[in-house]
Amino acid sequence: MEIGMNRQFKLVFLTMLAFAACALLPSRRMIGVAAFQFHSVTRNPHVVRQSRFRNVVLFSAEGDASGKARVVFLGTPDVAAESLKAIVGDSKKEESSYEVVGVITQPPKRRKRGKVTPSPVGLVAEELDLPVLCPEKAKDPNFLDELENTLRPDLCITAAYGQYLPKRFLAMPKYGTLNIHPSLLPRWRGASPVQRSLEAGDDPLGVSVLFTVSKMDAGPIVSQDESKVDHNEQATVVLPHLFNIGTDLLLKALPKVINGEITMETATIQNEEQVTLAKMIDSSEGELKVWKDSATTCHNKVRAFSDWPGTYMFFRYGDDDTVDPVKVKIIKTQVLDETAEQTSTIQLGPKKGDGLRIVCADGAVLECLLVQPATRKVMDAKSLVNGLQGKAIKWVQTPDEEEQVDE
Repeated sequence: MEIGMNRQFKLVFLTMLAFAACALLPSRRMIGVAAFQFHSVTRNPHVVRQSRFRNVVLFSAEGDASGKARVVFLGTPDVAAESLKAIVGDSKKEESSYEVVGVITQPPKRRKRGKVTPSPVGLVAEELDLPVLCPEKAKDPNFLDELENTLRPDLCITAAYGQYLPKRFLAMPKYGTLNIHPSLLPRWRGASPVQRSLEAGDDPLGVSVLFTVSKMDAGPIVSQDESKVDHNEQATVVLPHLFNIGTDLLLKALPKVINGEITMETATIQNEEQVTLAKMIDSSEGELKVWKDSATTCHNKVRAFSDWPGTYMFFRYGDDDTVDPVKVKIIKTQVLDETAEQTSTIQLGPKKGDGLRIVCADGAVLECLLVQPATRKVMDAKSLVNGLQGKAIKWVQTPDEEEQVDE
């Protein structure tokens, strides 16, 4: 009896909360987003129930009299959050043929002291008063039921969502699922396209909008655009730039996808013979091996891994070879237009603003402009040298045996 009373009380409370939201926001079809987790005890069709996946609770008016295509957005990081803002803004134009009815993102992360933080896309969705679902796995049948029965997408858009989409998901939207992918497909299919593009020294870079199929990044291409980049630009700058371009491409294509002019059958099939895979990055790739790699190779690694995992070397201070080397993160570099005799000694350039100069395996000089010694803040090269009070700096090669252990 007590359990029944508790359920009845919760049902009454939720009904009152729904009516209050409707009174405050009568013009909205998707009304009220409560930023907390809830295990549903009712079968109320207006409540998106939480199963084994995390989500926020929302109240939704049934029916859709707008006649517009129902779009669901999937994404997680900051670059995807910016895409979501642009897409929602475009959807609110009078001539728009679609509306964004929901958002799917990765579950909130638990930070220090137990604080739970939604993804950047989740935060933006809450600001825009959009329903949010956060499944642990996109293949969860309970999540797929909620998507099919409640959000009922006509079209899905993905931008750095971070999960594999099962066949049942892909079969739901009648117009298909579009993906913003920051590379010139079929080059660099996979998890790290921008990082691998920069690591390889590609120029131009580019972005593709394509239909999603079961095979990763293998769907037909709707549109592409190239972008020239400066040879010193890093992934932290290039990635949002490419997503901005990709979002613009997507917005131009959406009306044609919705009116049937662009379909899976009319989009451009990828050439499988030109496929290059962008494998997932491992933290062990961050070491700069100047004793065997060229200055350009090392510089491109710094550009590619600027966000994660970062790049580093081991320095020894002074002339005593028994002193343990220190791990130093290499934050910003450039390749000088000069060569020198190979040496492990690192010199500070003679001019103001010059960096630490390292001669690489090809004789070219890599200049380290910003570094970060262990337990210290990021600093310029001169600040590091000043703190050593005249001690020499040498790079230290990682023994092959240690490399094999790390791998």
